[in-house]
Amino acid sequence: MRIALTIAGSDSSGGAGIQADLKTFQAYGVFGMSAITAVTVQNTQKVYDIQEIAPDIVAGQINCIFEDTPVDAVKIGMVSSVGLIKAIAGALADRDLPPVVLDPVMISKSGYPLLKKEAQSALAFHLFPLARVVTPNLFEAQLLAGFEIISLEDMQKAAHRMIDMGARQAVIKGGHFQGEAAVDVLFDGRAFKMLSAPKIETRNTHGTGCTFSSALAAGMALGMDFFDAAARAKAYVTQAIARAPGIGKGSGPLNHMVAP
Repeated sequence: MRIALTIAGSDSSGGAGIQADLKTFQAYGVFGMSAITAVTVQNTQKVYDIQEIAPDIVAGQINCIFEDTPVDAVKIGMVSSVGLIKAIAGALADRDLPPVVLDPVMISKSGYPLLKKEAQSALAFHLFPLARVVTPNLFEAQLLAGFEIISLEDMQKAAHRMIDMGARQAVIKGGHFQGEAAVDVLFDGRAFKMLSAPKIETRNTHGTGCTFSSALAAGMALGMDFFDAAARAKAYVTQAIARAPGIGKGSGPLNHMVAP
């Protein structure tokens, strides 16, 4: 059985973070392990508070897993501080790493900051060089690339910028653009590919970014190449949104139990 490790925060409402990642791994038939970076106080309406886990404990979680078992893919999600970023980079450095998917989580849907401002440059400096793929949404891509993204051409430029910053491949997620389709731009350092899916009018989109990145990691753990794994991940997320269970009063979670 293939194994994937998620390094991310815990979502008490179960729709994003570690919980979404493990459910996604399970849907793919991949055994999920976790290193928890923070505990959040949140529900479908908003994030109320965050308690970070001590950096040495986070590094310890990662180290003990790698010392015990092979890992076929790593997904990195919410890492809110410079200390956590350096601890994760230190735990992953000098290893023969499997594919690493980095989701640069910066802000919650309710507007709560999930990455401290002073940690943005540290994220790029320490973790991008370890990443096989980075998966920013439009807001995150703009902050990381340093320019406004208003077109597909801008998304391509941002993908180039992600490679320049050290990642090997990039997905710029375009779901926040206006229009009838959600278009993502994929770049492997040589060629671009566009992934498009019809937008679904729904409030149930909590954890879409976490779910996409963990689905991408699961696909790569199973041996898929970048483009195939991304296409399957997008199809999975689209179906998970379409069949969302309608839980909670706010932005509800996806249905992670759909077949990928």
